[in-house]
Amino acid sequence: MTTEQKPRNHRPAAKYRQVDIASLKSGRHGKHHVLVQGIVQELQSLPPGSALEVPLSEVGGVSLANLRSAVHRAAAASDLNIGTVADNGNFYVWRQKSE
Repeated sequence: MTTEQKPRNHRPAAKYRQVDIASLKSGRHGKHHVLVQGIVQELQSLPPGSALEVPLSEVGGVSLANLRSAVHRAAAASDLNIGTVADNGNFYVWRQKSE
């Protein structure tokens, strides 16, 4: 009894389209990119002992948790050590001393 072997080079039809990597955008600009970059730029020129007061009513419906996370990620990418606190209507952010 002989057994037939299936060809090994047979590939199923591609399910997804192939694209050239050079045509892809590099980096990610999330929904809050412009807002967060503005905050980080102002933080870089903030005098010691001062904090930025960001009114939560002016951040376009971004939740406090998402804003805080996005600012921390952007600050870390810019090698800034920051502190944050919030009250009922404002988000405060400042540069902390480097350790």
